[in-house]
Amino acid sequence: MEIDLTAFHFLRPQWLWLLVPAVLLPVFWFRRNSVRARWRNIIDPLLLEHLIVGDTARRRIQPVHTLALLVAVGAIAVAGPTWQQERPPFNQDKAPLVIVLELAHSMDATDVAPTRLERAKQKVLDLAAARKGARTGLVVFASTAHLVVPPTEDPAMLELYLPALGPSLMPHDGKNVSAGLDIAEQLLAKDPVAGTIVFISDGFDQNQTDAFVQKAKQSHHQLLWLAVGTENGGAIRGPNGTIAMDDEGHPLMGTFDADEIQKVAHDAGIPLASVRADGDDVAWVQRRAQTWLAEVDESKRAPRWKETGYWLVLPLLLLGLWSFRKGWTVKWLPVVLIALAFSATPREAQAAAWNWLDLFATHDQQGRWQFERGDFNAAAQRFDDPLWKGRASYLAGDYAGALEAFSRLKTAQAYFYMGNTLAHLEDYPSAIKAFDNALALQPGLREAVINRDLMRKLIAQPKQEPQKDEEDEESDEVKIEKKKGKIEQSTIIMEPSEDVWMRNLSTSPAAFLHRRFEQESDENSAGAP
Repeated sequence: MEIDLTAFHFLRPQWLWLLVPAVLLPVFWFRRNSVRARWRNIIDPLLLEHLIVGDTARRRIQPVHTLALLVAVGAIAVAGPTWQQERPPFNQDKAPLVIVLELAHSMDATDVAPTRLERAKQKVLDLAAARKGARTGLVVFASTAHLVVPPTEDPAMLELYLPALGPSLMPHDGKNVSAGLDIAEQLLAKDPVAGTIVFISDGFDQNQTDAFVQKAKQSHHQLLWLAVGTENGGAIRGPNGTIAMDDEGHPLMGTFDADEIQKVAHDAGIPLASVRADGDDVAWVQRRAQTWLAEVDESKRAPRWKETGYWLVLPLLLLGLWSFRKGWTVKWLPVVLIALAFSATPREAQAAAWNWLDLFATHDQQGRWQFERGDFNAAAQRFDDPLWKGRASYLAGDYAGALEAFSRLKTAQAYFYMGNTLAHLEDYPSAIKAFDNALALQPGLREAVINRDLMRKLIAQPKQEPQKDEEDEESDEVKIEKKKGKIEQSTIIMEPSEDVWMRNLSTSPAAFLHRRFEQESDENSAGAP
């Protein structure tokens, strides 16, 4: 194994301070146990040599030597000697990828079996599966563009909504790919990692080609294009599965202008590939995304050095076996007894002092693991992050603990959750103030407006005094349940993020997406000059 001495260094050099006690330990031990040092000031040294009884050369290697060597070798191993760099595999990189999928009626053409859209949706799932935990988002467009799934590490979110996607969900037909690019850019704007945007489409709106090319050239992210379709085109399949016909009884055809697509991709500087029946297109995107990440982040990426200290485990084991020689192990008995006594202490006391999981995961990682499995009480105890701690306490029903956690933050999201928590505590005026604070920091937080209006309605409701007899007959438990039910029946929006609508569905995904797309389209139309 060749060692580059010019690059040799220790990853954790502070552990090398253990070499000092490793060297001094034998010195102090021999000074303390030396017969000569003990009697040197009392008996003449020349006479002392003749008074010492026993073979002084016997047992030259003492247990203290082994202990000092164990400490020294262990310190070097833990310090992390290294001289080689290694790059992380791509599947460990967390570069986000946003897929912009066309939902125009032409995507229902059957020239690509079973249809262009169905093949494209399968490619979306293949890309998410190939990325192995990296974040993947989905945006759809026709005449307008809409977010379906924000960048997430969970492919199940894509699997939930992809089957429902179709041209019938879009408010109007079209090929406004420029609008899809805008939303994808917004999703990646605040991400510190270089991202990739992949378009899956069968063409452009020629009236918006120039605008799209200009935006594509100004993008700081990598843009890729997967064209789906054949040059001959194909008949468009309708929503009921039959071939769609025009007024004259002719089948509607989905066109595919390969030359125009190549021209626009060339002008915009976007690498272009075709959707294929095999997995070469997915591999092409993966390879491009990996190369882009390596090129853009080369100057920002912290070097990863290959650990080599683990090779010193072998000499450590040999030294440990050597320490079990006859007559030596007795010296380790106090250490063994202390270890056994510690292991015999109650589990609660051990957990309070130290948790073995801390060696492998941070408190927030442990809390997230328990959060995703629905153990919100345990997650709230593990989280250090106030926002996540508050969310776990909120879902566990510990509203007092949630309020305490959210109060540590002064962000719009924290104020939003604080308002929801106060609402469950039936402190409606304070909840309104919390929603006002959230809107002051983020005026476009529509969920806060909705929940604030709901609080105002609850305050405005006249209080109905129950009949005395009925009140006496009701138990305290029934009264408490009625109070709690007032909030739950009012449908408070739980989260102020893009995935609010994902977690609070009362209809089918298709119906919900259709209603949301129409609402967003109307808002964009109203806001347009």
